[in-house]
Amino acid sequence: MSTYIYGIVGSSHPNLPDDVRETNAGDAGDTGSGANGANGMNGMDGIGEPPLPVRVVRRGELAALVSDAPGDLKPKQRDLLAHQNVLSEAGLWGAVLPMRFGSLAPDDEAVLTVLAERAEHYTERLRALDSRVEYNVKASHNERAVLHQVLAENPELRAMVEANQLAGGGSHEHKLRLGEKVAATVRARESSDADHVRRALEATTEAVYAGPEGTGWPADLSFLVHRDAAVGFLSAVDELRADQPHLDLRVRGPLPPYSFVESAGPDPAEPAG
Repeated sequence: MSTYIYGIVGSSHPNLPDDVRETNAGDAGDTGSGANGANGMNGMDGIGEPPLPVRVVRRGELAALVSDAPGDLKPKQRDLLAHQNVLSEAGLWGAVLPMRFGSLAPDDEAVLTVLAERAEHYTERLRALDSRVEYNVKASHNERAVLHQVLAENPELRAMVEANQLAGGGSHEHKLRLGEKVAATVRARESSDADHVRRALEATTEAVYAGPEGTGWPADLSFLVHRDAAVGFLSAVDELRADQPHLDLRVRGPLPPYSFVESAGPDPAEPAG
């Protein structure tokens, strides 16, 4: 049976079970009860139906949160949430390097091998991300509010609207021209608003990652925030909401730092097909 990997933590990470699969660098022997016999991470449920218990495999200063992998692994909502819950629970107690959903290794030995091979990189990443969490901020336009704002700021658009009103609504051609002009102005405003969101929030953060374009969100930004600065970051979000009422802001977090786990080499697993 394949091994499913949730994330990587330090061996000294709090809240790990006492009974784990453990080897030392250069020593393939077991000092625990064996992978399949390891206790779950405080009884935490992983993916699968019924849920598979989460266990820990450890080598040297690193450990991986794993479980058996179900034979029919698919991105079902229950499994996606289970994957996130394991990482969120681990993140409450210390730094964790989250793996993508569907990360598999042939067995526990393969995980232990990569932990040894990539020990320096993973240890550095855990040190850099210790006490840090991720907040994702998505910003979109409140259509009615942004329309009022662009009309208030653009004399040309206001003149076109007034001319159409005086003409009883205007001709089809005039309506079409006005609609195209409004749409272009709003699109331009989306770009400037995305920059404004970033500038308003990044002062309280340590790093920013911009999500891919074409997601339907004018701004899709992830911020790396020290736990001690989280209150200040959320206050900055509230101030932005008050200052820019035409923006609808959606905030998720605190999350494990998914966007800031830099890959300087192979992961200890490959995503499922």
